[in-house]
Amino acid sequence: MSNNGEEALYDIYRKHPRVCTDSRKVSPGDLFVGLAGTQVQGNKYAAAALEAGAAFAIVDDPSVVKKGDERYLLVPDSLVALQNLATEHRRRHQMPVLAITGSNGKTTTKELINAVMSRRYAVHATPGNFNNHLGLPLTVLSTPEDTEMTILEMGANHQGEIAELCRIGRPTHGLITNIGDAHLEGFGGREGVIAGKGELFTWLASNRGVAFVNADEPYLMDMAAGLDRIIRYFESETPSKEVPGMETKVYSISPRIEVGFLDEHGQILRCTVALSGKHNLQNVKSAIAVGKYFKIPCAEIQASLEAFRPSNYRSQELEHRGVSFYWDAYNANPSSVEAALMAFNRAYEPTNAVVVLGEMLELGASAPAAHRRAALRAGQAAGTVLLTGAAMKEAAEEFELRWFEDSAALNEWFWKQDWSGKTVFVKGSRGNKLELLLE
Repeated sequence: MSNNGEEALYDIYRKHPRVCTDSRKVSPGDLFVGLAGTQVQGNKYAAAALEAGAAFAIVDDPSVVKKGDERYLLVPDSLVALQNLATEHRRRHQMPVLAITGSNGKTTTKELINAVMSRRYAVHATPGNFNNHLGLPLTVLSTPEDTEMTILEMGANHQGEIAELCRIGRPTHGLITNIGDAHLEGFGGREGVIAGKGELFTWLASNRGVAFVNADEPYLMDMAAGLDRIIRYFESETPSKEVPGMETKVYSISPRIEVGFLDEHGQILRCTVALSGKHNLQNVKSAIAVGKYFKIPCAEIQASLEAFRPSNYRSQELEHRGVSFYWDAYNANPSSVEAALMAFNRAYEPTNAVVVLGEMLELGASAPAAHRRAALRAGQAAGTVLLTGAAMKEAAEEFELRWFEDSAALNEWFWKQDWSGKTVFVKGSRGNKLELLLE
């Protein structure tokens, strides 16, 4: 590392490799890092963390340090110290590291690839959506010693973030799921999204990395033009042994995705995945391509995809209080809403369908038009449409749809109605807190 202080800090981390940033979750022997957040000043909880058993506390506020207590490790910036620890830890581990970014589908793609790769390798993957400047270093620092491959999800809402995450995580392989209309406010429009997500390919090009490129997604082939090592995959009605096994034949995308791909003997293996829609098909294709590249036996790719079950409010089918839900309320932007509504529309008759749609965040000046389009599309997919959130109010008034100020108001009204025979599609971001419907 760059100086003796950082080397000493890394030596302490090696002796106390469990890093914690929440004093309420400290276990004996942890290395606590006090972070200065917008709402919580973690430095103030260093004493509580040490009292709970933390071995050391990294802080950047001198006022919280107790004189003579060598368990306080004062640094210029706690977040930078955490990131530098992760950078050094990654540098010392020689293994494939697959980075996944994109506007939509990052987490589902990560989980599918993790399911496939775990058949043969000890895989360490981003937990939940720990995909930002804080979550990614924590993911790297929690890498078990026996890890053979790491999968890092990388999220961003403005340019420069993916480049910084690549500097920390040092990916050897990379995949961009798609380019859509997520975080338009921060990126400054679609071109900004392309530039921001493309920072992954720029890193790979500069470090002789391998890019997995879905040739069926707009923009991606052009973005990969500067790379020497590209694994291209795509849909084909007639998979051929002439192509290195990266073609996927599509039999169905609704109500379940059913695909086929060539096995080691040139025979087509068919598998059905508990997901639906064109958007999820792209995620499945990515998992097949990565698995085949890393020599996972095709029968095991098939088995892992067929055993996959979505979770954590992503493309889930569930029952609650006698009502059937199709739940996709972890993240929402114009392109993901459009794709999810199309998939729902294919699977369910509008007369028996109900759509609950939360407002979309971080859209800037495009927000009114985006919410209008989403509401219009929801009305085409379902006989009953329920909208929630301030940004949805204008569209609700225009199309005479029922609107609720927030999820609490929606919840109060919703369970007083009779939804017998209906399937309720729920789409929104975690910020909408639509999971209140399931409480």
